[in-house]
Amino acid sequence: MATLQICIDDALKKEADALFSSLGLDTSTAIRIFLNVSVENSGIPFSVQHKMISSSLQEAIYDTRYRKNLQGPFDNAEDAVASMLED
Repeated sequence: MATLQICIDDALKKEADALFSSLGLDTSTAIRIFLNVSVENSGIPFSVQHKMISSSLQEAIYDTRYRKNLQGPFDNAEDAVASMLED
């Protein structure tokens, strides 16, 4: 029998352990189930895709990455909020 070792965030491990325990499983069993179903399906047994985001959010991300159409810097929080509320 082989051993599989992975490194994950402590918080994720704790949440996963709690979830699987609530289902009557330990994490090792849940991972074995995932691997078995992946092999049976010749792929990941669920859809892997990007979440759809709105065009306005895509535009904001683009602007942030390429430093376009940005406001500020602001001297205080009130000025920043006022800028956000402007049309």
